[in-house]
Amino acid sequence: MMQKPYNNAAWWLILPVLICVAFSSILPLMTVVNYSVQDIISPDRRVFVGTEWFVETMRDSELHSALWRQIKFSFWVLAIEIPLGIAIALCMPVTGWRASATLVVVALSLLIPWNVVGTIWQIFGRSDIGLLGASLLYLGIDYSYTSNPLHAWLTVLIMDVWHWTPLVALLAYAGLRSIPDAYYHAAQIDGASKWAVFRYIQLPKMQSVLVIGVLLRLMDSFMIYTEPFVLTGGGPGNSTTFLSQYLTQKAVGQFDLGPAAAFSLVYFLIILLMCYVLYNWMQNTGAANKDSQHA
Repeated sequence: MMQKPYNNAAWWLILPVLICVAFSSILPLMTVVNYSVQDIISPDRRVFVGTEWFVETMRDSELHSALWRQIKFSFWVLAIEIPLGIAIALCMPVTGWRASATLVVVALSLLIPWNVVGTIWQIFGRSDIGLLGASLLYLGIDYSYTSNPLHAWLTVLIMDVWHWTPLVALLAYAGLRSIPDAYYHAAQIDGASKWAVFRYIQLPKMQSVLVIGVLLRLMDSFMIYTEPFVLTGGGPGNSTTFLSQYLTQKAVGQFDLGPAAAFSLVYFLIILLMCYVLYNWMQNTGAANKDSQHA
């Protein structure tokens, strides 16, 4: 039996994509790697320092504080937005004009640019003209995101929840709509409760989209910059100075390109490692749940 010759013509079709990726990501990454092992004294004078900047980065106490602040923020983002997004998706109508109208309303916050989101909440939280600040002041709560570190941190968290929970809701809604009606009919015949339907039908069928939602929110929350920068400028103090803003201060504010490049590589590896661990954990948890159901 003769084998059909293998056609490599398809690789030529993706060659433009590979070239674009090389210029947009690989080459800048190599430039950052080059900067991370040099001390750039002037545009014409550079000294090779090896791993000195990486060692300095690992010993930076401000970096450790920003990293811990970032981990706490991302944890609470996932802990709030994932369950809340699922709950919103479960409450959204399935058919008719209400379903279309609800989808549009839910997606509205995703259409707002990040800098505009920060400006909206900057005005919203003011005690003189903002609805949130004035309402809390009327209730006797001394709220100020400009002077109280806890209030500033909570305001950034609530702002992120308002902005990005609709993304999780839309992903969960798409997962729910992909479940065949036969599953619900079988559950109805068996007399399953709403919790049982959610636990054994809806949640397992949403696993793939929830993995995407968790990874997207983890990566995006770990790279948050524009919203807190516009809202609080990283203050008061360093209470809302997350890793991305700390990196920007290092590279642009202080013009320490070597340490900033080393830190950006460490930053990239942290995000990559956390996404890898979280993805494998969710996949293993889903596989274990399927095995227990089959058993």
